[in-house]
Amino acid sequence: MEVLLHEDLAALSDLDEQSLLESLSQRFRQDRIYTYIGDILVAINPFKYLPLYEKEVSESYKYHEKTKLPPHIFAVADRAYQSMLGRLATGPRNQCIVISGESGAGKTESTKLLLRQIMELCRANSQLEQQILQVNPLLEAFGNAQTVMNDNSSRFGKYIQLRFHNSSVKGAKINEYLLEKSRVVHQDEGERNFHIFYCMLAGISPEDKDMYGLLDPTQYRYLNGRYGSEDIVMKWGEKYSEVCNAMDMVGFEEQEKVDMMTILAGILSLGNIMFEPTETDALRVTDKSMGWLKATAGQFGVQEEELLRSLTCTLSVMRGEAIRRLHNQQQAEDARDSIAKVAYGRVFGWIVSKVNELLAPNVDFDVELSEIGILDIFGFENFAVNRFEQLCINLANEQLQYFFNHHIFLMEQNEYKEEGIEWESISFKDNKPILDLFLTKPIGILSLLDEQSAFPQASDRDFVDKLNSKFKSSPHYEVVRSHSPLFTVVHYAGKVQYNGLGFLEKNRDTIPASIRSLFINSVTPLLSLLFAATISRTGTLMPRKAKLMQKADDNFNSTRKQSVGAQFKHSLAVLMEKMFVASPHFVRCIKPNSSKLPDQVDNKIVMDQLRYNGLLETIRIRRDGFSWRPSFKEFAQRFNILLIKPDLPLTKESCMSILNTTEIHGWKCGSSRMFFKYWHQEELARLLERLGKAALVIQKDYRSLRCRRKYLSLLVEVHRQRQAQRERAEREAREEEEDEKRREQELEEEMRRRLDMEQENKSKEAEYLSLPLLLTYSAFGKYSDLFPFSTFCSVTALF
Repeated sequence: MEVLLHEDLAALSDLDEQSLLESLSQRFRQDRIYTYIGDILVAINPFKYLPLYEKEVSESYKYHEKTKLPPHIFAVADRAYQSMLGRLATGPRNQCIVISGESGAGKTESTKLLLRQIMELCRANSQLEQQILQVNPLLEAFGNAQTVMNDNSSRFGKYIQLRFHNSSVKGAKINEYLLEKSRVVHQDEGERNFHIFYCMLAGISPEDKDMYGLLDPTQYRYLNGRYGSEDIVMKWGEKYSEVCNAMDMVGFEEQEKVDMMTILAGILSLGNIMFEPTETDALRVTDKSMGWLKATAGQFGVQEEELLRSLTCTLSVMRGEAIRRLHNQQQAEDARDSIAKVAYGRVFGWIVSKVNELLAPNVDFDVELSEIGILDIFGFENFAVNRFEQLCINLANEQLQYFFNHHIFLMEQNEYKEEGIEWESISFKDNKPILDLFLTKPIGILSLLDEQSAFPQASDRDFVDKLNSKFKSSPHYEVVRSHSPLFTVVHYAGKVQYNGLGFLEKNRDTIPASIRSLFINSVTPLLSLLFAATISRTGTLMPRKAKLMQKADDNFNSTRKQSVGAQFKHSLAVLMEKMFVASPHFVRCIKPNSSKLPDQVDNKIVMDQLRYNGLLETIRIRRDGFSWRPSFKEFAQRFNILLIKPDLPLTKESCMSILNTTEIHGWKCGSSRMFFKYWHQEELARLLERLGKAALVIQKDYRSLRCRRKYLSLLVEVHRQRQAQRERAEREAREEEEDEKRREQELEEEMRRRLDMEQENKSKEAEYLSLPLLLTYSAFGKYSDLFPFSTFCSVTALF
């Protein structure tokens, strides 16, 4: 039971293949699907629901310490986010998360979980974050399909660039790689077309089906006449509702959605058009197909006669004269399938372009944005029949394995040698020669494919013969003796036999100019836009409205020379350039069995994956090596605060002084940089965090002291102001009291004066009051009312 305790395989005491397999198997059987190899996460697909992603689990992994919680995909998201912000041992820097593994190992689900957790970390609650989360279900519907290895297999690769300013997400960009367009017209036994066709047929209402011209799903040849059980159809219907909601959330307009579904319906109808020869060697559409031809023309918004003409003949101009070449039956069917593949591929490219337009960061150009990239690319594939698509997919996986080897083994061990660090070299499976086999100019597989594609008369057999001639002595190439054009490449994950049939045509990916002109003039706006668009060097659709037909043709002619292989090669180079300048985080996904069943481990299948992924060697180098190697300058700049000395010189001596103040052991010092174990980053980050907390305490106490002093001074001032206010109030009260007394005295004096005057008047009245006067006054009789007696006395006194 001891192996169950090892959450980090770098801590295994007995390091061999068997102990590694047993440790992972035991953990898997207890639903512990995540395991660390140092700072690398190994994730085994459980093929069932596990309660590992609930809200409370998500919260617990925010800003957590790695050693305190079990391994988890959320921990990778947290480490990438904190590293981008510069909160861990390294300074702020762009990050990338590389998710790799076989088809069916769980890469797409891991991508969705990483996206969700990163949005949680930046406290996503705005419309932008919700739009970003809705991108995955939208792209899944149009870019994923059921294969024999995986019910939800990504048939394209994507690199999601999340753009941040400070800690908030400001936008996103999707880079898509090599959609498997051939799946639209052909699926092998046990496989299906892209999800969106089934979702559309299951989810659209009967009224809308009539509007789009959709019929019984079993009638469509591009769906192999198969549909699904009631339970599956119900799930597809629910998925269609999710897709519609996602398009609404991201910002697609209603007319754009209608045009998109109309084009998809037209693709299904197009696949049912069949041809038969006539007596004049010209082809005609079979009687049973006439209805499908009419339906396709209506859905594509073109004339029925012009569509038929573009399928059955080719128009070319030589010396100013138009020449019409009739197609044979195979050429007509190829033209039909070519239209379907190009139309679907451009719809998908337009969706990605539209998403990027709607999610572009809305910030000023001078604002510097940080980035976290998440790579979810098709897993390594080895089917019964492997075609051009599998070759490109496996080339991409070779490139990713080289990126992993470069970071984990090559770059690290080269630095030990350059810096004079004593080290016992760990051998690993270097796949650089396999990459050279594909990419070398002018004698690589892709270069030879382009060379043969340039010759109109060259055949797939000629191409394979050329490969056999050039690479028969290579240890990574095997000649196959067969009537079919077969060849074998010894990949890092094992031998894969490829069937060269269709390689040249798929690499050319051309469509006749007459067909392109037909669809540019379509009355369906979206279809016209798609066929007028140009294709970039990396294969990205660049929508533009063609104002002039000639100008559109010129753009077409200038871009069609770029082969699919050349576009894919260039897009991989651009991807690697982005990833090499970022700090990588690796998630290695493992498929426990090929039956897609829960709780079952096929030891052989798991061991094969452990071997070709080089996980045993990875454990050795993570256990014994030094994965973090900052220069003296970088380390001193980041950790000089531990010495609490300003203006510390950025030298080796300063680095040694810093480390001597810590209790960290096991590091080494080179000639120009320091060498640390993977866990040293967390220990140093913890010291910074502790110092940061101490600084917060000091700041808190200092601010508290300042606030207390300010409070006391304010309190004194308040007391002073209150005292002054009281004194002023008392003074005003005294003055008011004195004024009141003065007014009372004046009033009393006035009253006394009036009383004296009245008394004086009364005395005078008494003095003149006599009988004669009374008699005389009474003689006035009726005039007595006019003259009071006192007045009468005063008047008579004058005489």
